[in-house]
Amino acid sequence: MDSWRVAVLGDGDVGKTALAVQFTLNCFTYDPTIEDAYRKQIVVDNKMCFVEVIDTAGQEEYATLRDQWVREGQGFILVYSIASRSTFDRLGAFRQSMLRVKRLKPIFILVGNKCDKMHEREVSKEEGAALATSFGCTFVEASAKTAHNVEHLFTTLVRLLRSTKPSDAIPKTKPSAPRVAIEDRKPPSCRKCFIF
Repeated sequence: MDSWRVAVLGDGDVGKTALAVQFTLNCFTYDPTIEDAYRKQIVVDNKMCFVEVIDTAGQEEYATLRDQWVREGQGFILVYSIASRSTFDRLGAFRQSMLRVKRLKPIFILVGNKCDKMHEREVSKEEGAALATSFGCTFVEASAKTAHNVEHLFTTLVRLLRSTKPSDAIPKTKPSAPRVAIEDRKPPSCRKCFIF
């Protein structure tokens, strides 16, 4: 069973905790956090895996902790609220943290949360998709409140993380059996068998 640590990054009040709780506990809650962790076992493509979700604080006063969260994460969910232009505009700072701290290109998904608030929308779906293209990542709109696309975004991230993992494939050529000289072989009647 593979195991993945996923950090959820984004400004305060974008629904990071709500996404983590909806994914792991299948319920909706609002609970501002500094840092918390949630765990869940899921099956992705007929293979069991363990996902630990690190729920991070988005407020600027916790920016110094961001590097630690990024260091600990293997994959990332970069979240903004479709009902808040300012949370969308600040995504670049969170992406820069990932690029600065991770040695390899970070694996992340861009998520426009709160898509249940269509009447309050400030960021179009097209803008989110365009930003994801410029970041070179996958884009999903989701709703922690209604659970729309929540499971999908985590399973998609697991697939992306698995695709970067070295293959455990069996070598194509089997080592040949050692050759035994004819004279070393004994007829079946000379073999001994011990049963205890």
